[in-house]
Amino acid sequence: MHAPDHEFDPDDEYAGGFDAEMEVDDEAGTEALVWQLLLLINPGDEETALRQFGAWQDATADLDDGETEPAWVLKDIIDWTSGFQVHDDDAAAFVESITELVARWNLDLDWGVEDPTDDAFLDEASIRELLHVAYDALRSHGYTLWVWETGTDTVAGWMTLSRDDAAMRVVAPALGIEVRPAG
Repeated sequence: MHAPDHEFDPDDEYAGGFDAEMEVDDEAGTEALVWQLLLLINPGDEETALRQFGAWQDATADLDDGETEPAWVLKDIIDWTSGFQVHDDDAAAFVESITELVARWNLDLDWGVEDPTDDAFLDEASIRELLHVAYDALRSHGYTLWVWETGTDTVAGWMTLSRDDAAMRVVAPALGIEVRPAG
């Protein structure tokens, strides 16, 4: 694993936190933006962000910026640690992945039923409804659930601190990732 390039200092890039009025530097490289995204989706866990950043560097070492689609490279790096991707009709995998992701903050989401792993509940549940339930539950704890448009029959996304919503709306599109809050 490699530490972030010396071309930018990840701590100085947004040293005062993420500003709602911030603009992305047109000269900022993909690597700098990926680092900022990883910090956003791993709040309070710079160790995981750094490990994922090293995996990003390894995966893209021999590629030019134009040869990668950041969302797809990142998806494999963050899956089940800081992000999720499930098939549109797999409610069980969605509940399981979100439950796993929020466990890192010691949260247990209220899915509106006693047992969210119950087959009867999952057979009737739609991913769209579950996204709204998870979004609302996470907002009550100060987090935002984001989804990105995959262009496939899957739903993918991650979570950030709600106070970083404006930063996500800047950083993700700068990487070519079309995101929206899940709610």
